[in-house]
Amino acid sequence: MVDVPITIACGNYDRTRAIQDGRVKVEGCAVTYLPLYPEEIFFRVFRYQEFDVSEISFSSYIRTVAAGTSEYIGIPAFVSRVFRHSGIYVRADAGIKKPEDLRGKRIGLPEYQITAVVWMRGMLQHEYGVSPSEIHWRSGGQEEPGRHERTPLKPIKGIDLQPIPEDKTLVGMLEDGELDALFTARAPSTFLRGEPHIKRLFPDTRAAEMAYFKKTGHFPIMHLIGIRKSLAEKYPWLATSAYKAFCEAKALAMIDLCDVNALMVTLPFLDAETRETMAVMGQDFWKYGIHENLHDIEALTQYAFEQGLIDRKVAVEELFARSMFEISKV
Repeated sequence: MVDVPITIACGNYDRTRAIQDGRVKVEGCAVTYLPLYPEEIFFRVFRYQEFDVSEISFSSYIRTVAAGTSEYIGIPAFVSRVFRHSGIYVRADAGIKKPEDLRGKRIGLPEYQITAVVWMRGMLQHEYGVSPSEIHWRSGGQEEPGRHERTPLKPIKGIDLQPIPEDKTLVGMLEDGELDALFTARAPSTFLRGEPHIKRLFPDTRAAEMAYFKKTGHFPIMHLIGIRKSLAEKYPWLATSAYKAFCEAKALAMIDLCDVNALMVTLPFLDAETRETMAVMGQDFWKYGIHENLHDIEALTQYAFEQGLIDRKVAVEELFARSMFEISKV
């Protein structure tokens, strides 16, 4: 049997590195792994469908499924997950001390549909009672001018969402006082430089995020893996082969994370950090699988519907390959 050549586009993560370096094989496949940044992957995959297997934005994927235009089918390997309290930045002089103070403010975001921002708005609404309709949203390039929504976005009833001028950036407008806050997955350059006009809404993000997990049980999913539908239909075994490979690669990363003999990550207190995380979130704190993550999947689909990103609530059965709902056990 000749291996099927496939291209995998995914981040350079510890949990996927064993696929990238060849220690883990995708059964039946000859893999070319392209380690790219998510922004580039998503632009190329949603605009041009360039990759056979790809990391994809969960919120944008939900939108294409709801619209019936998705070229990909998902497998529940959630390669990116991040608590997003740390992604809310505010001007120090804007009078924003707590989440409720965001009402009526001008908030910038790279795209209204990006998964990180969907989770932030969901948290703001469900934990603090601040509706998206109570905020003036401004979208555009964070560090470079000219960014637009990766998939077309229709006007959303009751939402004040406007693009910023083509020659401006969110970071520049926040610095100049034209914005009061910024919701983003990527830390703004001005914050990284320590400029005094900008700070995080939650100064102790670790404490806020741990409290959020303990209360809600949510560990927000950002990205999953998608397989080109035409390829998955041609090779019905491919979804399971790919999923098994991503699970095996993650298992190897967890072994490295717990190895105290020679630290695999450049962090001196790695063992203490890992143990504390496990104490709060359990030993398998980065779960793959549909049933294991149903709570988070359903929350994100609900938020996307509430926020006007989709016209109907998407069922979980529409999001994943049929073979992913019942995996064989030994």
